[in-house]
Amino acid sequence: MMMNISFRFKALVSGSLVLMLAGCFSHSTKPVSKVSKTPNLPSASTSVFPSTSVAMGSVHYGKDGTTYRRVAFSALPQWQQQNFSGSLNAFKNSCLSLRKQTQWQSVCQIAQSINDNHQAKNFFEQYFSAWEVAQNGKLAGMVTGYYEPVLQGDDHQTARARFPIYGIPDDFVSLKLPEQYRQYSGSIAFNVTGKNTASVVNNGAYSATLSQFQRNSGSVKGRLVGTRLVPYYTRDQINGGALNNRAPILAYANDPVELFFMHIQGSGRIQTPDGRYIRLGFADKNNYPYVSIGKYMADKGYLPLAQTSMQNIKAYLAQNPHRLAEVLGQNPSYIFFQPLTGSADQGPIGALNVPLTGEFSGAVDKRYITLGAPIFLATTHPDTRKALNKLIIAQDTGSAIKGAVRVDYFWGYGDAAGKIAGKQKDTGYVWQLLPNGILPQS
Repeated sequence: MMMNISFRFKALVSGSLVLMLAGCFSHSTKPVSKVSKTPNLPSASTSVFPSTSVAMGSVHYGKDGTTYRRVAFSALPQWQQQNFSGSLNAFKNSCLSLRKQTQWQSVCQIAQSINDNHQAKNFFEQYFSAWEVAQNGKLAGMVTGYYEPVLQGDDHQTARARFPIYGIPDDFVSLKLPEQYRQYSGSIAFNVTGKNTASVVNNGAYSATLSQFQRNSGSVKGRLVGTRLVPYYTRDQINGGALNNRAPILAYANDPVELFFMHIQGSGRIQTPDGRYIRLGFADKNNYPYVSIGKYMADKGYLPLAQTSMQNIKAYLAQNPHRLAEVLGQNPSYIFFQPLTGSADQGPIGALNVPLTGEFSGAVDKRYITLGAPIFLATTHPDTRKALNKLIIAQDTGSAIKGAVRVDYFWGYGDAAGKIAGKQKDTGYVWQLLPNGILPQS
């Protein structure tokens, strides 16, 4: 995603790499017996874990028709067979951010002292409550997959590495809109407040007519022409050279189609000829909506709709380079990147501002699922078609991840992760785990 289609944005759910890849849903619902709590786990603060807990079966009502029902852990399919150590390690990453919040401080402190799988299992059972998530009376939702691509390229332009990967352009302006202007279509005044940022003020030196801009976030994005803010360049314009000498170039990719899909993921790694990795993460976007090139190709008769997978799109464009600019230009959305620090084996940074963990992290809609919280996901494995029931951590968001029962599953980085992520589009069920005494979002 990543499209904040990061990985903070996560430009678009990576499941959109496969258009309409339908799959049946099947998962084990065999109940498991409850295990008694381990008595020697560290004690928790009573202010965070009150003695009066929410009764089993209680229903909490959230926004937009969302309900959360407290259930026993035995209701979670294959709960006893989980790799709890892997889930706990990913949760510890969440705590890098969550420990700043009062309601998470105790569980984060306790998590740091646990290292083995058995204690990890009892940690989740003892200090968390499981909430079954439904929206508009429906338990079933959708699960897609995403990954961090690895592209061949270099840190300077060469005969092979010819396609620039841009940072935020020098003339790019992100204007944050106060709540009262989110639906407004008239003109507003603003001042530039810093490099690439602006704020609405009365009698500002600059103006913008909001009806001209896409507003899929709390900001409008554009460039200044005199004292007027106008929409930023589209992908087609940028591919045609609109950013020449206007933006820093962070690296160069060998393949423009691979780079296009890195934009969709919102993050990636560039492997140089000498074996180094340049790690890049989402910085901002031009704010145009994503348009599916797969659907466009199907409508034009280039590929059957059922065959518009990422792999098939890449193969088609490799065989038909004369259609490359036409096809890629159909998606006006464009991502700007920033360099990432950290070791080569560390995952990309998600919306929680912590590293993601392959197969233990996921993107959710933070309006309904608490960012950083453990979630139990029941869905279908894209390759084996067997049950994929797993305790993962909600550490990312995406502009296409909308709804309470909606998860984008992070598969890791590289080609293998990309192949499996591109296949995932299945029915799924979600349970949210919250510290005892903490209610789901209203």
